[in-house]
Amino acid sequence: QVQLVESGGGLVQAGGSLTLSCAASRSIISIAAMGWFRQAPGKERESVASMTSDGIIDYGDSVKGRFTMSRDISKNTVYLQMNSLEPEDTAVYFCNADLIDRIRRLYWGQGTQVTVSS
Repeated sequence: QVQLVESGGGLVQAGGSLTLSCAASRSIISIAAMGWFRQAPGKERESVASMTSDGIIDYGDSVKGRFTMSRDISKNTVYLQMNSLEPEDTAVYFCNADLIDRIRRLYWGQGTQVTVSS
């Protein structure tokens, strides 16, 4: 199993930048994939970005070109750098782990609020 703790959320003006962190309790290269999702009030949960254990990254269409996912393997941490933020990016952002320990299971962090003011 794995525990995930997000941090870095807050209030930022439109056009600004913010970086989120997700610290995992085990090596992230032992995890098949790490991802970021977001949930805004009244909207469905949306995939933001994901990264496989070998470093392949995929982005959701709404953030492509503005957000960058990265990792620090030594710190068991993945990051989401968010640039050119828009009010539509306001949501609770969740870190996700797709873990295979003989069986496949999904794990979620507690979420961190990102609010973008216009």
